[in-house]
Amino acid sequence: MTKTYYITTPIYYPSAKPHMGHAYSSIIADFFARFKRIDGYEVYFLTGTDEHGLKIQRAAEKEGLDTLKFCDVISKTFLDLSTKLNLTNTDFIRTTEKRHLNSVQNLWNELKKNDDIYLSKYSGWYSVSDEAFYNEDEIEELDGKKISISSKSLVEWVDEESYFFRLSKWQQPLLDLYQKNPNFISPESRRNEVVSFVKSGLKDLSVSRRSFSWGIKVPNDNDHVIYVWLDALTNYISALNYPDKNNDLFKKFWPASVHIIGKDILRFHAVYWPAFLLAAKIDIPKKVYGHGWILSGDEKMSKSKGNILDPLEIIEKYGLDPLRYYLIKEVSFGNDGNISSERLEDCINSDLANNFGNLCQRVTAFAIKNCDGKIPKNIEFINDDLKILNKYKDNIDKLRSEIDKQNINFYIDYIVSSLFEANKYFNDQEPWNKKKDLVRLNTIVYTTFEIVRKICFLMYPIIPSTSLNALKIFNINEKDIDLSSITKNDFLKKGDYINKIDILFKKIEKNND
Repeated sequence: MTKTYYITTPIYYPSAKPHMGHAYSSIIADFFARFKRIDGYEVYFLTGTDEHGLKIQRAAEKEGLDTLKFCDVISKTFLDLSTKLNLTNTDFIRTTEKRHLNSVQNLWNELKKNDDIYLSKYSGWYSVSDEAFYNEDEIEELDGKKISISSKSLVEWVDEESYFFRLSKWQQPLLDLYQKNPNFISPESRRNEVVSFVKSGLKDLSVSRRSFSWGIKVPNDNDHVIYVWLDALTNYISALNYPDKNNDLFKKFWPASVHIIGKDILRFHAVYWPAFLLAAKIDIPKKVYGHGWILSGDEKMSKSKGNILDPLEIIEKYGLDPLRYYLIKEVSFGNDGNISSERLEDCINSDLANNFGNLCQRVTAFAIKNCDGKIPKNIEFINDDLKILNKYKDNIDKLRSEIDKQNINFYIDYIVSSLFEANKYFNDQEPWNKKKDLVRLNTIVYTTFEIVRKICFLMYPIIPSTSLNALKIFNINEKDIDLSSITKNDFLKKGDYINKIDILFKKIEKNND
């Protein structure tokens, strides 16, 4: 039976160009998608853009553009970003697509049929920037203006007719869900935050607006558009051709394995989304993971603050794989992190150029000179060799387990320590002093080549292009990467020719003035 894995990023709000936070979510999701693929899973990886709501309508008006044309232009920048980040997404969904409209309206009809939607009047505080409603205790006054305490976004008083979702009805079922599925929300700090919020009492949720027109119309009531979050969250199932729950995509991939999101949209994904699904009698996703922010200085990035970090500028200067490696290694997953040129350059010089790139270059050059440019044939492993080779077999189940917990920190620490051990092994074994014992020399080279191959396989989800460049040493292609093969100590074919490769990472020259 095929193992399946469905992972999603948030669908990004294209009111402005992409920033590093968008890149981070996407790179993390791509890391998990690639890991699962090389571990034999059939992966569905979804990203896209959320194109409805008042904020989009106002942004388009400001630019003097038709709203859909504005979305076409901005959405394309996110689609292009997927290519720039070397993402392996299966699908890119836009909420302006017909398939999505059909799904949203069908979900609405299911909720209405089950008496979970009713018409009333909404009075309260609303943030256009966040597309979120806030209670009185969630706002504060600053310089004479009302703002959200959590996001610091302006809020405005809204008083209009609205349809409501009976969120209060689902308070206890949600608490039961969190108790029965303690891993549904991760990390634990986010879970505690959500449980506390739900325990404090849920009020029914306004799920339509009359004050603007840019959105999906409420079925049989064109005066109302559907609240942008009920609209947006549905993308995760509209991409699988919901409402047809018997189609191959939906049956194979729903419920989602994990929604990767930023912590600022946790409430929508961990409270509203499962409540909508429970009310519509649709299975809930297996996990929601709320990661931290990529900060600009000490602040969250936002267009209004003018502190946007452009991922394309960093890629242009340092390259894509160094950025991917930095974000995965230096930002502790689940916590906030920021980008420092100094730390990024240290990562390139120390981890990537010295520990990884130099190891690949050294052993290849040595083998070309001393092993006729081939993978050695005549070898005999001793305990020193088997100890370092078998480390991968002994830890593969642990690696899989930690990835299923989204413990990226464990994974990257394992790779860094493996690189250190590989370099130490090659240095300590001193093959250059074994020219009178060719069996030992050959064995050291073969063992080091096998370690390089195993590390390249593990590095592939993080720095895919560079890993593939390194694997050219052995004529190994992307389709040949199989996680389970890191348990093998004789994967490389003895006697095969090896290839000299170019420098994988150029060291950054630092100015010491």
